Amino acid sequence: MTILIITIHVIVCLGLILIVLLQTGKGASMGAAFGGSSQTIFGSSGATTFLGKLTTGVAVVFMITSLLLAFMTGPRQKSSVMDSAPAPVQTPGKTVPPLTTPATPPAIPAAPAAPVAPAAK
Repeated sequence: MTILIITIHVIVCLGLILIVLLQTGKGASMGAAFGGSSQTIFGSSGATTFLGKLTTGVAVVFMITSLLLAFMTGPRQKSSVMDSAPAPVQTPGKTVPPLTTPATPPAIPAAPAAPVAPAAK
């Protein structure tokens, strides 16, 4: 099943590249006005809409095959990375003191008092 989806995905990738390269750029109409070839293979204005719809369809198939491949080849293990970590080495005769937290947090110095404005006369 995976080989079939990969084959479809590669064909769709190549088709998407080809379709995008067949589309004309935004400034192609100005170049055609000065003697460029007329693009009437799909009709007078049919090339834009036809290639646009074809690009959308092929892009949707590309996204679906990408998601299918991602879900099919996703992680297969149900354990954590930490489960396979080696245990800490304990050497005999050497003790490690436990971590302690201070009983009271360090004192924060008080902010200086705001200056007092002189009294109005």
